[in-house]
Amino acid sequence: MLRRMWVWIAFVLVHAVVIWLGFAGDHAASWDVDQLYRWWAGLTLGGDVVPGITEDWIYPPLAHLPILLVGALRGVVDYTLGWGLLVTALDAAAFAVLVGNGRSRGRMIAAWFWLAAILALGGVGMFRLDGVTVPIAVAGSLFLVGRPWLGSVLLAVATWIKVWPAALLAAAVIAVRRRLAVVGGAAAVSAVVVAVVLLAGGGAHLLGFVGDQTSRGLQIEAPVSSVYLLLALADVPGARIFYDPDLITFQITGPSVDTVIMLMTPVLMLGMLAIAVIGAVKAWRGASFVALFPPLAFALVLGFIVLNKVGSPQYMTWLIAPMVVGLAIDRRRWLRPAALTVVILALTQWLFPFAYDWLLVLWPAAVWLVVLRNAMLVALFAWVVVRLVRLPVRQPVRLRVPE
Repeated sequence: MLRRMWVWIAFVLVHAVVIWLGFAGDHAASWDVDQLYRWWAGLTLGGDVVPGITEDWIYPPLAHLPILLVGALRGVVDYTLGWGLLVTALDAAAFAVLVGNGRSRGRMIAAWFWLAAILALGGVGMFRLDGVTVPIAVAGSLFLVGRPWLGSVLLAVATWIKVWPAALLAAAVIAVRRRLAVVGGAAAVSAVVVAVVLLAGGGAHLLGFVGDQTSRGLQIEAPVSSVYLLLALADVPGARIFYDPDLITFQITGPSVDTVIMLMTPVLMLGMLAIAVIGAVKAWRGASFVALFPPLAFALVLGFIVLNKVGSPQYMTWLIAPMVVGLAIDRRRWLRPAALTVVILALTQWLFPFAYDWLLVLWPAAVWLVVLRNAMLVALFAWVVVRLVRLPVRQPVRLRVPE
């Protein structure tokens, strides 16, 4: 009882600090919420434009739900503060599922890790759509064994808000024995979303977010962009950072960059497919959910980050959900990667918002900060892939024939 009380006190304090961080420095960490999300909510509530329905949008259709929910309360609470309170409420619901009665040491360690991760990443982890999806993904992953239908529904809802939880959903389809329940839950949510969008007349824009991602260039924080950052730092001709006003993001260019951009999408797809195949083989050979799901989910999530040409600081929130599950199931094996994850999140907050302006002018310390953070991500990815490949499976029973 006492352990549960302290972790909940820490929960309140951590979220209060992170909400404050969202307002610090002229709303630097919460700019997307304060400007873009508020604007999108106003457009939709005013009946002018509905992104994703009347025009293409960079997010899946269910991203409207949290954006409009907070917008509907704009007469009661400031939009940015309302967003922070919404994420806090969702975190609290998932946190309650994780902590339970407080008797599981693994779940308590996972809870403390989650709080450390939230604090390490700071405002950018809360004031983005990713902050909404993380607690839904955590709860969905925790429900997969006892209530796979509910777990699948939650993961599918999170995926239709921001694409990354599809990695957890894919891992669930492979690792959970009751696969029909997982597939059925995801299919039901997807059918409802598609039907609503079609009825609203947005069929032409239903998958607009997919084409938007594939047509993007190299974002400066993506792991693959580290090479070009170092080239730009070394004053290699053609290597430079530039601003894309359409995507409202900074990208980098340099020698043979078009070839790299073209290759990154198939590299991402092939890499994710290879990880899924390894997981499927392990499942076919008898690996249990407890042994298989955490490393498979973590490998797929990290694959989305490490092999992606797009990279933003809020992407680091994706690491939290599979790590929470890993710690809850096997805390000893996951403690060291959990510690490295917290370091990665802390470096990410140091980068954004504090050192981001320095990165844009290629200040050496800021460039090396990105390179170091990305090298840690690659190391973590290598660890979990090796862990997945070496995962023990049930040995088939061999009958001895009497001589």
